[in-house]
Amino acid sequence: MEEKKYYKKRLLAIAIPLMLSNLVSQLQLMIDKIFLGRLDISRMSAVGNASAPLWTTISMMFSLSVGAAIIVSQAIGSEDRERAKETISSLFKYNNIIAILLFLFWFFCSKALFTLMGVSDEIMDMTVSYAKIYSPAFLIMGIGNGIITTLQVSEMTGIMVVYGLVRSGTNIVLDAILIFGKFGLPRMEVAGASLATLIAELTGGIVLLIYVVCNKKIWLKPRLKDIIKAKPAPYISSVKMGLPSACEDVAWNGGNLFLIAMLNHVSMEAAGIYSIIFGVQCIPVAIIGALSNATLTLAGQETGKGHAYEIMRIVRIALSWVFVMVFFVLIMFYLFPDTIIGWFTTDKAVILASATYLMIVGVDLFPKSMNMIIGSGIKGYGATKWMLGTQIFGTCFIVICSAVMVLVLHMGMTALFCLVVADETIRCTINYIKLRHICNKTK
Repeated sequence: MEEKKYYKKRLLAIAIPLMLSNLVSQLQLMIDKIFLGRLDISRMSAVGNASAPLWTTISMMFSLSVGAAIIVSQAIGSEDRERAKETISSLFKYNNIIAILLFLFWFFCSKALFTLMGVSDEIMDMTVSYAKIYSPAFLIMGIGNGIITTLQVSEMTGIMVVYGLVRSGTNIVLDAILIFGKFGLPRMEVAGASLATLIAELTGGIVLLIYVVCNKKIWLKPRLKDIIKAKPAPYISSVKMGLPSACEDVAWNGGNLFLIAMLNHVSMEAAGIYSIIFGVQCIPVAIIGALSNATLTLAGQETGKGHAYEIMRIVRIALSWVFVMVFFVLIMFYLFPDTIIGWFTTDKAVILASATYLMIVGVDLFPKSMNMIIGSGIKGYGATKWMLGTQIFGTCFIVICSAVMVLVLHMGMTALFCLVVADETIRCTINYIKLRHICNKTK
């Protein structure tokens, strides 16, 4: 019982600030979609087509940092401070190379990618404009990843609330001004949404940087000379650990992009509806993601102490909280579908069509949350390759089945949404069995 209270306290200490920051960030994304959805469904489709692959590359960057988080957490658990500091210093230095490459890709090659995705000519210019304007944000993500990883493994995530409020507040105000052209500025619509998000990301990044530089209690933060002298070996080790997680995210997002391509094949409006529905799902996923990060940190520390069998206890505590929240969300989706979808669009036909999909996505949150929490437990143990393997299976499942459903059987959106639920359910079952095996083996 004492161990359970101990893990509950530490999970909440890490997760709550991240949770609040994530929720504020998701509010920022929702405001984008609410403003644009009230203009026209084509604007929503443009943002949906642009944001999905952008998030894929952002997710890949953050997933590479997962390896550093695992190694540092395990080093802290085994009281190896030198290894922890070397890994963080190397992360700060070498992650910036990837950030620069991603900026160059999105600024110069985005149209080629959107062409492969089947984005229609009607919204191509808006989609490309959104991606190009946002692309400079990648230039600060290398340092940003290092800061967030340092705060997470140091269990000092409180600043993330301020970070989220500053970033989202900036974005919401600028959205209203730039999208609609207030105070004498031109009406920029999709381009305005992207520019507002870029400025907000830069502002939030400055807040985090000032906090870390000025806070003397963060023993793990590297000095500038440590970053300059950092050797590549610790970064290579963290990339080896984190690369499967990055590839896992790329595989998941790759399946998601293929699904969007199939929806584009169904109709332009289908991609817009998909963007709305999964935009709503992002709110509970933000909460689950915070608990997932906390689970990974504690799982890594317990593994470093030689107590990997405790991972199951940590996972079960996190899941018990998540299931209560998901059940509440599902009830809200059932009782108020028109109100929720109505935030994003005034199109009556879209609101009516989306209610069924909202319920399917609500059901999907149960296996999805299990995959996120259980997967973090497995990653904290160090078995990142296992999670990559199950995700590759899931992506192949999505790609093959969605192609057959749309191109051969000419099925519609409902079948594709149900396919997502089936994928998450199969993978969460497989991953749970794996976690039980890990914990039983290490007792």
